[in-house]
Amino acid sequence: MPTLPGYGDPCRASAMLGRVEYVSRVPEPPLDGLIDDLYYLEGAPPYPRLILPPMPSAVLIINLGDPFRIGTADYGDGCVLTTPTHAVEFGYPPATRSVGVHFKPWGLAPFLPMPASELRDRPVTVEQVWGRPAAFELRERLAAAAGPYEMLACLETELTRRLRDTAGLRLVRHTSGVIAAAMGRVAIGDLSVAAGVSSTHLAQRFKDLIGLTPKRLARTYRFAATVTAIDPMGPIDWGDLATRAGYFDQAHFTHEFRTFTGLTPTRYVEVRRRFLSEHPGHALNVGPLPAV
Repeated sequence: MPTLPGYGDPCRASAMLGRVEYVSRVPEPPLDGLIDDLYYLEGAPPYPRLILPPMPSAVLIINLGDPFRIGTADYGDGCVLTTPTHAVEFGYPPATRSVGVHFKPWGLAPFLPMPASELRDRPVTVEQVWGRPAAFELRERLAAAAGPYEMLACLETELTRRLRDTAGLRLVRHTSGVIAAAMGRVAIGDLSVAAGVSSTHLAQRFKDLIGLTPKRLARTYRFAATVTAIDPMGPIDWGDLATRAGYFDQAHFTHEFRTFTGLTPTRYVEVRRRFLSEHPGHALNVGPLPAV
């Protein structure tokens, strides 16, 4: 999954940079409350492997080209990933082509036939989620579309058709919004009190719809806010960054960073600088890491 350009980015975009075409747009209501963007990706990735740090987002990929790899598994028809708890490594074919969706953390739940907790950190194929006939038919319709924008319209129509009522969605969406607005710096106990439910009930709803507890989602939002605040080409005061992000101290921040990415903060910056210097202005330059 990404890297999936535009990961969690609600902005409309179209780019053809570094031999990679990327088209993105926000869907119409009611999908816009569940989805950050629909995207089209085609071209030659800058590296055969890329690492995506965990972000508060879930992903659906409909693959239209050669199989891609996540970890050690290959995916031909595409895949579904709930909000991850650690970095995800993508292996791209020399020429990649796909259409996909970047969901808000809670946004994938109305399209899943199972609790999101069953898919935590376990990518599955589109066929496993929607069945072989449906997955095949959707890929055929997307492949026959006249171009990227027609593909995105086709995918949006399919998602609208599949949208279903989901118990607990309002609760989880509202509470996740509170966590997001605070960039993860929120007292978890206060969330259930404000929502008027028990902490156990709230945690279970989160696991069912997002795959994570409120506490884990808050950690993800805090990490995401911290890592996106890093300017890899400028001077970095790690102690100040850790303090502003609400970490207990720099050691706590470094430990959390390694837990999420497998890299130290300084190594992360080294890899980002490498990407920026070797592929300036690349369409995939939205926070991915070349694998090391």
